[in-house]
Amino acid sequence: MTNDKPLILGISGASGLIYAVRALKFLLEAEMAIELVASKSTYMVWQAEQNISMPANPIQQEQFWRFHSGVETKGKLRCHPWGDVGANIASGSFRTLGMIVMPCSMSTVAKLAAGLSSDLLERAADVQLKEGRKLVIVPRETPFSLIHLRNLTSLAEAGARIVPAIPAWYHNPQTIEDLVDFVVSRALDQLDIDCIPINRWSGHL
Repeated sequence: MTNDKPLILGISGASGLIYAVRALKFLLEAEMAIELVASKSTYMVWQAEQNISMPANPIQQEQFWRFHSGVETKGKLRCHPWGDVGANIASGSFRTLGMIVMPCSMSTVAKLAAGLSSDLLERAADVQLKEGRKLVIVPRETPFSLIHLRNLTSLAEAGARIVPAIPAWYHNPQTIEDLVDFVVSRALDQLDIDCIPINRWSGHL
């Protein structure tokens, strides 16, 4: 699978970084071009969940994400500092396939719903909405409060696709990765990207 236009992968400070890692693995293996931006809080989540320090330098961060996704050379990956609001993905004139934010914290959801852009991730997502491009939000929170639901509704009304990190079991998952990959696959489906080998529902036997 090849495409001249890149996909933006936004990673916010929600629990569940495995979703981003698995998405990156399959996207790079499919030889896609990825523009990656991780929020400031993502650094803290890596430390809390894996006791790992994520580097801030873009070149080192590319090596970091490639190492953890297990894809050393395939695809194209460019990492952006979270505060670089002058990056290419901050402009609507930079053409993309769209953007997926996975996992997406409720703080990020709230800012996007209010049209706030305090960092590059939020600005890039706001650009997708204003340009009418595809924006996929994968919230990782439970339970949702009424405020969360209203913010998600606002994003859906603005054109975003909401794909909660809720796996299914009809594909007979055997591992945690099977459950994660189902969610990642359904999120990428919203962008018409089919690069994950999962057992899709084909009706009753």
